[in-house]
Amino acid sequence: MLGTEILYTAAQTRALDHCAIHDHKIPGITLMSRAAEAAFRCLLEVWPQPPCLQVLCGTGNNGGDGFLIADLAHKRGIPVTVLQVGDPGKIVGDALLARQQVLANGVSIEVFGEAPLRPEGVVVDALLGTGLGGDVRGEYVQAIEAINRCGVPVLAVDIPSGLCSDTGRVLGSAVHADITVTFIGLKRGLFTLQAPDYTGAVHFSDLAVPLEVYGAVPANCSRLELDPLLERLPIRPATAHKGLYGTVLVVGGDYGLAGAAALAAEAALRCGAGLVQVATRPEHVAALVARTPEVMPRGITAVSDFMPMLEAADVLVVGPGLGQSAWSTELAQLALASGKPVVLDADGLNLLASGALGDVGKAANRVFTPHPGEAARLLSCATAGVQEDRFAAVHALQARYGGVCILKGNGTLLSDGESLLLSDYGNPGMASGGMGDVLSGVIGALLAQHLIPLEAAALGVCLHGAAADVAAGEGQRGLVASDLIAPMRSLLS
Repeated sequence: MLGTEILYTAAQTRALDHCAIHDHKIPGITLMSRAAEAAFRCLLEVWPQPPCLQVLCGTGNNGGDGFLIADLAHKRGIPVTVLQVGDPGKIVGDALLARQQVLANGVSIEVFGEAPLRPEGVVVDALLGTGLGGDVRGEYVQAIEAINRCGVPVLAVDIPSGLCSDTGRVLGSAVHADITVTFIGLKRGLFTLQAPDYTGAVHFSDLAVPLEVYGAVPANCSRLELDPLLERLPIRPATAHKGLYGTVLVVGGDYGLAGAAALAAEAALRCGAGLVQVATRPEHVAALVARTPEVMPRGITAVSDFMPMLEAADVLVVGPGLGQSAWSTELAQLALASGKPVVLDADGLNLLASGALGDVGKAANRVFTPHPGEAARLLSCATAGVQEDRFAAVHALQARYGGVCILKGNGTLLSDGESLLLSDYGNPGMASGGMGDVLSGVIGALLAQHLIPLEAAALGVCLHGAAADVAAGEGQRGLVASDLIAPMRSLLS
């Protein structure tokens, strides 16, 4: 598996919990105590001397964690207020034991609504955990809104209340936390879609469960890290020459769209491709050479102009600024029919979605790079449907088109049909034109350097996002795609 951290669904996390309790005989109240200790320890690391805690507890095990956090604060001499949300008569099992413990130790529990939140100290959100099945309702909405209005630091227990731990979607209303401390298994929804706006910094505790617990619950989703992926690029020998690192052919740059092809070509060069050619409109050749003299563009007016370039190429990047004209369609059809490794982006994806390319079949050596809007066209659905469950969407894309599918966006997802990978590199400064063109060139260069498609896609996505994070050191607003090229080269080195 390319990722270094396994990510779990809510159901898989419950299976981990069940295995620890039933197969390894760890009492549930012990796990709850460990969760409270981990959260309280993290709270004190970030806010060493909180003047007080206000702990909002629901009626499930998440609330049980909150009761025990309050108990720990009380024992340490920190003033603590516990606010009960929901009918306490519904509290059962370990959560009930935790509630009884905090009451026995002299901490009073007040009813939320009768006692307002005060704008002081730290608020602990222990309202709703991973079991939330639909939109937040009733007094839980009021409690979440009160937390968000309070204006003080917030620690969320396991997951911010109201956030779907499987998809990262806000279920009507969600807590904006400064820190989220999550337990046993990292939840995949914490790192994609809307979640990063709500989680704050994510901390993880495995609650000291045996490693065998993780082996008993299969999971195929993992979180990517850049450094281990960089190690997959072979060291260049002293005898290296450009022929060893492949020829990338960028197919794109219809009228008025030359910049996209230029960005893809320059990114491919700067990420290590031996040679980069561009098949484009004749009117764009001079500008491409002036911008990057190392690029070899050729104006295409007939198939006979294109075929020698196609034959010489090792990897094809099809789509940056390609347009959707008859010229565009013919070049894309020829590229896909070649059987060579292809990165399909932008208008290449739009032509595929429209049916203009016909039945292109499936091939393992293709990498598709849609953003949510393009993914929606490829799946014949609304963009909102893609975003509602990005994990399901990337699975559907891969099942329909084969190869490696990348669903770009906050928490980019990758699937080859077996592995499911997530990259949380990148930042909102990337919301500008040309970013996808750069990414397609990066992946093309990595394919040309003999990485397999999933490796090239994973490294490309992480490198691209990490470079944007470096470039955003000067500010996110005003970040442009070409700003990523220099930091990408540095990161590769």
